[in-house]
Amino acid sequence: MERPVWAPGDIDLSRPSIARVYDYWLGGAHNFAVDRAVGDKVIADVPVLRSVILNHRAFLRRAVRYLLAHGIRQFLDLGSGIPTVGNVHEIAQSVDPTARVVYVDIDPVAVAHSRAILTGNELVGVLQTDVRDARAVLDSPEVRDMLDFDQPIAVLMVALLHFVPDAEDPAGVVAAYRDVIPAGSFLAVSHAGHEDGEWDPAWDDAKGLYNRGVSPITYRDRSSVESLFKGFDLVAPGVARLPLWHPESPDDLGDDATHFIGYAAVGRKP
Repeated sequence: MERPVWAPGDIDLSRPSIARVYDYWLGGAHNFAVDRAVGDKVIADVPVLRSVILNHRAFLRRAVRYLLAHGIRQFLDLGSGIPTVGNVHEIAQSVDPTARVVYVDIDPVAVAHSRAILTGNELVGVLQTDVRDARAVLDSPEVRDMLDFDQPIAVLMVALLHFVPDAEDPAGVVAAYRDVIPAGSFLAVSHAGHEDGEWDPAWDDAKGLYNRGVSPITYRDRSSVESLFKGFDLVAPGVARLPLWHPESPDDLGDDATHFIGYAAVGRKP
């Protein structure tokens, strides 16, 4: 296999990467046959996963556009994976070429690909660290040199916090970022979850898949997701099912929109 310029030399292209599989599911070009084979098998086994992944990515796109419309020009994307189709910097810099973005992920494969892909874009940084350690993220040169903490910042936690179990205090993780970003900053969150009494066997399948192959996942209800926004003023419509947060067209609203397995919200720090 000929190694493309965006694939770092120390990455084993014969082994699948969850970051590249995710890129494939999103319709990106930064993946290989081995990743596509895994991706096809997973979707065949758990078909609902494609809708889940696409809806989280669609929310990211809508949230970034909303934030741009409200004057935000700095973005901290936590748990970013590979900046693939519909990535933050392309959306932001298409509106304002001076917009700044820092991508943060713990996965060395995702980070290596990200750095290779983003070579030459001096307004985008990439940091490899555990996003649960807010101090390590916020004190890093990659963040401090790229973002101006005297100006509002958008912190993006898209499809992230459901991988933080209750024992690791997800609300505390959010609060550690909230306490440092300036007034006028925003938090955008999407999170897997449902209400008591709702259930679909496919949701068990998706959870089992993540528990085995990625990281244990915790479904939370609307109230639990809302509690993550302590210290923020939720923007309308508050915590909503993922497809129902500022849909841009009827295409955003599938038959399962009102009972989709996940929530989304954006809040502003007063």
